[in-house]
Amino acid sequence: MPKPLTPRLESLRAEIEGYAREYGLDFFPTVFEVLSSEELNMVASYGGFPTRYPHWRWGMEYEQLSKGYEYGVSKIYELVINNDPTYAYLMESNTEVDQKLVMAHVFGHADFFKNNFAFAHTHRRMIDQMANHATRVRRWIDKVGVDKVEDFIDRCLSLENLIDQHAPFVRREPDSKRREEENRANETVSGFKVGREYMRGYINPSEFLESERRKVERDREDQKRFPERPARDVLSFLLDHAPLEDWESDLLSIIREEAVYFAPQGQTKIMNEGWASYWHSTIMTRRALRDSEIIDYADRHAGTMGVRPGVINPYKLGLELFRDIEDRWNKGRFGKDWEQCDSQAERSAWDKQTGEGRAKLFEVRRHYNDITFIDTFLTPEFCLDQKLFTYGFNEKRGSWEITAREFKQVKDKLLQQLTNFGQPIIEVVDANHENRGELLLVHRHDGQDLKSDHARETLVGLHALWKRPVHLVTRHDGQGVLLGYDGQGHQEKKLEL
Repeated sequence: MPKPLTPRLESLRAEIEGYAREYGLDFFPTVFEVLSSEELNMVASYGGFPTRYPHWRWGMEYEQLSKGYEYGVSKIYELVINNDPTYAYLMESNTEVDQKLVMAHVFGHADFFKNNFAFAHTHRRMIDQMANHATRVRRWIDKVGVDKVEDFIDRCLSLENLIDQHAPFVRREPDSKRREEENRANETVSGFKVGREYMRGYINPSEFLESERRKVERDREDQKRFPERPARDVLSFLLDHAPLEDWESDLLSIIREEAVYFAPQGQTKIMNEGWASYWHSTIMTRRALRDSEIIDYADRHAGTMGVRPGVINPYKLGLELFRDIEDRWNKGRFGKDWEQCDSQAERSAWDKQTGEGRAKLFEVRRHYNDITFIDTFLTPEFCLDQKLFTYGFNEKRGSWEITAREFKQVKDKLLQQLTNFGQPIIEVVDANHENRGELLLVHRHDGQDLKSDHARETLVGLHALWKRPVHLVTRHDGQGVLLGYDGQGHQEKKLEL
């Protein structure tokens, strides 16, 4: 069970929180609880929440975390929840310097959760909501059986990334072209042309005009697209239109609500970890460390910031980019004059002493996500300094190797990995495909082919919810492909796109 802070830890919490607020961090009240390593792994397996709905995936996560800790491969230093109040956990066996580092890091996260725009629409009482979800799932288990509920949740979890992460911020207007077509179709039916007004009632009787009007309406309904425009939020579309039973609809709504809640964390992983790392390093090195703790702190910090070839460390990338922004805005290395300066000597010595770095950091923290953060502030100089590169598999040599160090290619690759969490964009385009009530989806191809086994499993999951054949248009090796699943087996057909 979670334990309250000891008097010493409470004193440290008050001290670190004081430093955080002095630097201008703004966060909800933050509650720290102390857990054993086993309890912390348990909470981490639940995604940071003390209570989740019953499912085998949590046990699998716990087993993996426990083995990592037991073998010395991994250790959880901090766990913080986007909630009001914010909840965070400390490992009971951590040293005092570890606890101070974790507290400083947590206050950085808490500030980011409260102030970054991506979290503005998130549920601020999600701990209570997760407990509510657990209760609802258990009730359905009692009513329909554990096997049916678990199997259905498995299907839903295989589709949990098929949401529109931008839905809270975007109002989808009706298709303007479609609206224009409907307006034309709604025009009054005039019937046959009449040369003499007294003959109108004989040539175009009211019964005939009414019959023509109904015919136009039937034709319009037959031609109407459903949905009117591609639906990015596939789970929401299924909730609204799939033939689900009450228990299925409730379980799917739970999976979607939790997926939407966690989406901003996926959108801001680099920024969020970079911001928290910036503040734990600032608070620890400038205010909180004692002389005797410097070596231990340096060891922990270096472990967190460690990088290895082929892997992006969000803590390191985010921290270094925030520091680069601060340095550039402190020296005035931005704006028209800076962009138009072609002299390398002048650029190297450029220092206007504007001192705007810290203010710029708080502005960036509020208004950007990972994609806009990288797109706006990544520079050729930064890529060179951080030794960033792209890599790929050389078929001829049979080995992985560096493919490019050029700034544009590095930046494009980073943005591609971050767009839609690096996952394919799938949209519903027709829920009455070939007038048979079948579901047609399209993969918005971005240069990366779908993994065939993943695509087939996705179709199986969609069929379980839609209960009719489902189809997916995609590309493979430059060739258009129509994948299908009808409940009995998979189909594949080449298309001309």
